[in-house]
Amino acid sequence: MEVKANIRIIKLINGDDVVAHMPSGDKQLPDKSPLMRLEKPLQIKYIPQMTSMGIRDYIALIKWVNYTPDKVVTIPKDKILTITKASDDMSKNYVNLANDYDRLDQPKKAKKGAFIQEQISEEDNELLNEIFKDKITKRTLH
Repeated sequence: MEVKANIRIIKLINGDDVVAHMPSGDKQLPDKSPLMRLEKPLQIKYIPQMTSMGIRDYIALIKWVNYTPDKVVTIPKDKILTITKASDDMSKNYVNLANDYDRLDQPKKAKKGAFIQEQISEEDNELLNEIFKDKITKRTLH
């Protein structure tokens, strides 16, 4: 995969941010097509983290489409809000993960094939409720 070229961040209308290699030429669908191809898409997840200075976000890149061996995903263009060029740092992080795309973590399964579910502790639940209390109770109208 080319390290520098065509690494893009795609903002979808549902709010998801996806970073992917955008094929070009014969590997991409025609301009008039209502669909677009993305190669090895990874979803950008913003994870809040408690620090001594307060809450800050860090970014995690996770496989956007699990449970498939496909490396190329086709999406409708009308579900895309915008496409931007990824920064050099994001491109480097993306390429490092995309090189091991087939080995990215899959959800863990229990012995009988069902996925493992964990319930957070009461203390963790209270902490999360406290953190997000302002977000839930206050609404901004525009």
